[in-house]
Amino acid sequence: MAPVLGHGPNGDPETQLVESRVLIIMTGGTICMQHSPDGLVPVTGFLKEAMAPRPSFNDASAPVQMHAYKNGEKIILDSLRTPPTAYSRHVRYGILEFSPLLDSSSISSIGWTEIALTVKENYHLFDGFVVLHGTDSLAYSASALSFMMTDLGKPVILTGSQASIFALQSDAVDNLLGSLIIAGTFVIPEVCLFFHHTLFRGNRTTKVSASAFEAFDSPNCAPLAKVTSLGVDVNWTLVRRPTRIAEFQVTKYIDTAHVACLRIFPGIKPEMLDSVLRVPDLRGLILETFGMGNAPGGVDGSLTRVIKDAVERGIVIVNVSQCTNGFVSPLYAPGTILGRAGVVFGHDLTTEAALTKLGYLLAVQNLSYSDITAQMAHSIRGEMTEMTTPSFSHPDGTLDPTLVKLTPAEATFAALGYAVQRGELRNVCEMLEGKESGHQLLKQADYAGNTALHLAAMSASPDIIKELLTRGASVHTRNSANNTPLFLARRTANRECVELLENAGGHLWVDERARSGASTPKLVDEPPSRPMSPGQ
Repeated sequence: MAPVLGHGPNGDPETQLVESRVLIIMTGGTICMQHSPDGLVPVTGFLKEAMAPRPSFNDASAPVQMHAYKNGEKIILDSLRTPPTAYSRHVRYGILEFSPLLDSSSISSIGWTEIALTVKENYHLFDGFVVLHGTDSLAYSASALSFMMTDLGKPVILTGSQASIFALQSDAVDNLLGSLIIAGTFVIPEVCLFFHHTLFRGNRTTKVSASAFEAFDSPNCAPLAKVTSLGVDVNWTLVRRPTRIAEFQVTKYIDTAHVACLRIFPGIKPEMLDSVLRVPDLRGLILETFGMGNAPGGVDGSLTRVIKDAVERGIVIVNVSQCTNGFVSPLYAPGTILGRAGVVFGHDLTTEAALTKLGYLLAVQNLSYSDITAQMAHSIRGEMTEMTTPSFSHPDGTLDPTLVKLTPAEATFAALGYAVQRGELRNVCEMLEGKESGHQLLKQADYAGNTALHLAAMSASPDIIKELLTRGASVHTRNSANNTPLFLARRTANRECVELLENAGGHLWVDERARSGASTPKLVDEPPSRPMSPGQ
């Protein structure tokens, strides 16, 4: 997020404002369509035709070209910049248009792979990504991409609209502008879906209306953020962060071609279910059952026998509820019987998440049947509610008397900073215990914009850096001087600290490379060359 000379909130032309960089990936959908004699048709040149004329998307600053990658080839994109946001920053963005555009009702694993790899090869060039997509399969795509993207450290936000951006009454402007501002302002390292002023975790969403502007809901998980007249209210306690030291990777393939989905209904015949379970090369079935996971066993138990036989043949069957809210549970006898037959309880998975998660696991190499069923029953990307959550309490402690004038939050962060500076790993761990308090401390910064990870990088504390990273600290956050933790670690010349941050996906930005005298711009200007296996 390079600092640039721009106009501040009070119109002061000398105010230094931060400029974020966001890549908009246009895959298609109603949002980019325009009326024609033959009905709605996609519009090319979306940046020029739809966004440039609107003051909320274009501050009329001098034109700047950005570079990106498409299918391994470097391309030049025209860019626009938003006026200063409520967070005293501009968002500069360009649009990479798919050609041909994808039909959301016909999208498949091939389309998801194209989107994921586009993010991957441009990952080091942008602060965030916005994917424009049709609404028909938007929840499926958001779910699929969440599983395909491992150790994601930046926001990937999918959005669309119920009406074209060229229509007089449309939700397109609010959806696109909200996505753009969030992607360029907050380090929310998840695949998200933004619609009707609300940011959802992508793999928790489902489409609930074909016509209303409030088209999506997340029935079993609260929103990650809400846009109000006062700004963006982020529920940081819900935001997931990487908790291991690893670079961002993409799974190139997701196997939905060998997964089926069947909705149980009153009077369903065992032969109907058996015919689906005997489709050639079928490997998995999402079974949408009544209420909390109930299905008719049949007077003679024939339906249950069909299910049990399929499980014995190695077909993974996952039980999810037809109900919008709630979860499956072995509370009633029919549900218990399904569990004894080998069916996996999907808890509160949406159908979209269950199907794409199973397709993802089936594509991962070297996973056994038991590995897949075990992972289907547990959260791997925040797609289901964990049934039990450890409870922690913050340890008592006496703060330095010199900190009494600070707010409690500032005093706690100052105490953490001192512990980091002194290399007191045990004290750092104690202060970070507790999901809510720990996450707040990890995203908090001092007067110079330094997070705990910045402080640890300057203090050359490898053990503390590792602890912060595994607790969800972001390697991509920059301080007021526009420095990443990696930049500061390189200045300490501690190779172990540098390697930890690089292994966690940290990279130098263009301006940092210029200041550090790095000789090769590979991390910023070249796409990744390391081949990825389907399981990565």
